[in-house]
Amino acid sequence: MKQEKPMTMPQGEGASTGACDACGNKECSAASRRGGETDREFAERRRLESRLCRIRRKIVVLSGKGGVGKSTVAVNIAAALHAAGRRVGLLDVDIHGPSVPTMLGLEGITLGNGPDGLLPADAGGIAVMSLGFLLPHPDEAVIWRGPLKMGAIKQFLMDVAWGDLDWLVIDSPPGTGDEPLSVCQLIPGITGAVIVTTPQKVAAVDVRKSITFCRRLGVPVLGVVENMSGFACPKCGEVSAIFSRGGGHGIAEGMKVPFLGAIPIDPAIVASGDEGRPYVRAFAASPTAAVMRGIIASLLALEAGTDAKRK
Repeated sequence: MKQEKPMTMPQGEGASTGACDACGNKECSAASRRGGETDREFAERRRLESRLCRIRRKIVVLSGKGGVGKSTVAVNIAAALHAAGRRVGLLDVDIHGPSVPTMLGLEGITLGNGPDGLLPADAGGIAVMSLGFLLPHPDEAVIWRGPLKMGAIKQFLMDVAWGDLDWLVIDSPPGTGDEPLSVCQLIPGITGAVIVTTPQKVAAVDVRKSITFCRRLGVPVLGVVENMSGFACPKCGEVSAIFSRGGGHGIAEGMKVPFLGAIPIDPAIVASGDEGRPYVRAFAASPTAAVMRGIIASLLALEAGTDAKRK
């Protein structure tokens, strides 16, 4: 087997300075060295926190198992937040199967460098970063264990010039492994997690594991989204429960977390993803897009509470 080795990300002129002057708060945790911290660890933590303090809210999109449409939900949450007038970033930390570049029509682009670090790709105003941009070939397999994955995710957060954002949406691979664990450990005070499921029992049961994962790490669960909840007829719009419905809602109710909404199967969602266009933009007038906007309405309601605490 080919020996695993880290991927070196290009860095801009200011990416390695370790400066932490984004907030000017002398009581900031990045203002002083922690006990036992080496010079390198201190510089990296300062650089990481200087990035993160310019991002007001960070949410991670999780799923208990694969194939539930988690990346589709993450992309459309980001697009809906941007359409609502927010400054948005989208970080794809699915190391082994980065699909965000395809879903946003960004395949084959080359990232640039700026004075403050690696410049994220632009998807109609959304700042996007994914390992998919750095692979030498789209068919390249990434064969990494945990420490290399955490190192790459740290670089995505630390060396990318995200700038000032209202929301950073983080698309994590399914399960409760290295990538979601790294995200939750690297981001102090993460706003919370959105958990995606399909209505079938076999998928909904895994939601419990994701909720338990969040609770053990102290990550607030912002809510559950039930994807593929019935089939939306492309002609009449009627939604038929071809699998089942309500599994996500029932789990959310039983685990005492919010239920954010049920997104039906809509052939246009598949088509828009293949064409590199967020569904909520391309079909903004559709009933399904209205459901997606309802999901982010619950997230936007957090802004008032967060801003009130800051005053």
